[in-house]
Amino acid sequence: MQRSIWLVRAAAITSSIWLVAGCGDNGSNGAGVDASTPGLDAAPADAAMHNPPNPAGLGPAPLELGSTTNNAAAGSFVLLAKTGITNVTGSSIVGGSLGLSPAAASFITGFSLIADATNVFSTSVSVPAPSKIYASNYAVPSPSNLTTAVLAMQAAYTDAAGRTNPDFLNLSSGNLGGLTLAPGLYKWGTSVTIPSDVTIAGTANDVWIFQISNDLDLSTAKRVTLSGGALASHIFWQVAGHVTLHATSHFEGIVLSKTGITLQTSASMTGRAYAQSLIALDDNAITAP
Repeated sequence: MQRSIWLVRAAAITSSIWLVAGCGDNGSNGAGVDASTPGLDAAPADAAMHNPPNPAGLGPAPLELGSTTNNAAAGSFVLLAKTGITNVTGSSIVGGSLGLSPAAASFITGFSLIADATNVFSTSVSVPAPSKIYASNYAVPSPSNLTTAVLAMQAAYTDAAGRTNPDFLNLSSGNLGGLTLAPGLYKWGTSVTIPSDVTIAGTANDVWIFQISNDLDLSTAKRVTLSGGALASHIFWQVAGHVTLHATSHFEGIVLSKTGITLQTSASMTGRAYAQSLIALDDNAITAP
């Protein structure tokens, strides 16, 4: 009886939101179908389709990032990169630490680093306490912790990229402007652009994974907005290319980029930025979800 009620709830909520999500200017795609599939008659499959399913709500199971208090876990970092983290001016990184490995602390620029006496970490006015800044050439245990955290970041990227049976394939040909996105697994074989505001709608238990085979681009002054209780901590953007958040835009979710992440002047973000190369900032506000 309990499973029957859950399935009805899943179908009702997913279908109602999906009908809105599927009405983009550039065509629409339903569950597991590509841009050539006409109409909106193919309803998304329920969560049992996902590999693995979300045990607590709609959509796929969330990615595992580890503890927010363990310096060897990706989840303890708001910014985590491999080759460099640059900051033109200002910026405020709140709710977690900043980490860089295998590159050294000299590749963290624009933060006016203040080395702790232990040389295990640095501090900065841009990274309010109790959060800290760690680099691969700092004193033990920072090198080993960062190696483990970066491996966890890469594992999360691989996990996200490997999820199968998408609910939405090539939705709106990658143009998400004006759409409302239901919980689920999304996959694009192209870049994804957000030229106008987009809404991510669901409950606090629901999960979104976006698989993007090229770049992700959020236009100037545009916003990713949450509704219905959706949480940025349950939204994962796996991007094989570069991520660009243009000036004064606002973004929600956890970004896992195979390459780099750029936040232009005064762009803001509620989430985490994980890059397998460089993160570039310019007077940005980034808050952990």
